[in-house]
Amino acid sequence: MTDAAPTLDADTQDGCLVLHGRWTLEHAGAISTLLRGAPEQIRNIDVTRVERIDSVGVLQLMRFAQRRELAFDGFRFRDDHRALVAAIEDVNDDRPSKKKEYGFAAALARLGYAVVDNGREILTLISFLGENLVKLMRLIKEPSRFRMTPTVHHMEQVGLDAVPLVVLLSFLVGAVIAFLGSTILAEFGAQIFVVELVSIAFLREFGVLLTAIILAGRTASAFTAQIGAMVSREEVDAIRTLGLDPIDLLVLPRIIALMVMLPLLTFLAMMAGLAGGLTVGVFSLDIPPQGYLARFQDTFELRHMIVGLVKAPIFALLIGLIGCLEGLQVEGTAQSVGERTTSSVVQSIALVIILDAIAAIWFMEVGW
Repeated sequence: MTDAAPTLDADTQDGCLVLHGRWTLEHAGAISTLLRGAPEQIRNIDVTRVERIDSVGVLQLMRFAQRRELAFDGFRFRDDHRALVAAIEDVNDDRPSKKKEYGFAAALARLGYAVVDNGREILTLISFLGENLVKLMRLIKEPSRFRMTPTVHHMEQVGLDAVPLVVLLSFLVGAVIAFLGSTILAEFGAQIFVVELVSIAFLREFGVLLTAIILAGRTASAFTAQIGAMVSREEVDAIRTLGLDPIDLLVLPRIIALMVMLPLLTFLAMMAGLAGGLTVGVFSLDIPPQGYLARFQDTFELRHMIVGLVKAPIFALLIGLIGCLEGLQVEGTAQSVGERTTSSVVQSIALVIILDAIAAIWFMEVGW
């Protein structure tokens, strides 16, 4: 029996299949042939008379049980084979995932899943907004809950540390807008109107939009990574265990700091953009500084600056909520932290641009 090939005896009356020989890799082809030819009346298998069995034999029996819809737990094995059978059962479901399907139906299914997932994210964000507004109002009645030290720390991190980047980029964008505008306006001999182009563009749109996009990429990702790391290290659970509210401790200081600093950064971005336009006007368009500033003073309207500054706290609230919410949704792994950080940046930038477009249309319709 040392080289015995696999065989089986079928008892159709009892519905039992008795196996003999070696059910190993070297006999894989014979094993498949034997099991395919087994009678349909079989309801149980006796493996106790098998001389030797390996993973191939066990897997073949498992698949046979699945095909015939038999209970694999009812198969009888020798005691010295049970450890191998248990190990194969544990890893039987760990198969590689199916390849990505292509085609219209698969694309439609992925679109449906994306719509449902985005709908859930929007509802979660609205719920998170309501929770934060309630707890923000609670600070008025219970000012002892306000965390001054972390709020000031985040104001420095969000605002002061971002000033060089915001000012530099706004200055360069203002210069680019002046260059592009002068190229077109020079054909009509109206280069002086570059002053209005740069001032209105930056006071109404580009100042707040550039600042919000920069902070969406810089600050929202930082909030998500910071809170996500705390979630993965179970620090947020420890905060709840101590009877403290993670919203009061982690979220509100960040949101308040962002809502205070974003309008200030927006103002600096406006001034930097105007300075960029002035630089191009003086050194490239041969507009004297006095003439540029006089034209700016004559055409300046306060409503343009108000429109830009009014949107800043709304964008700040949106960026802070998304950054903190994504951080709290981290599932405890490094991969989850990276995915949520990327998601917070994408969501923040996309929603900022969408809200800015809606606000621009609304202000235009009301005559502002």
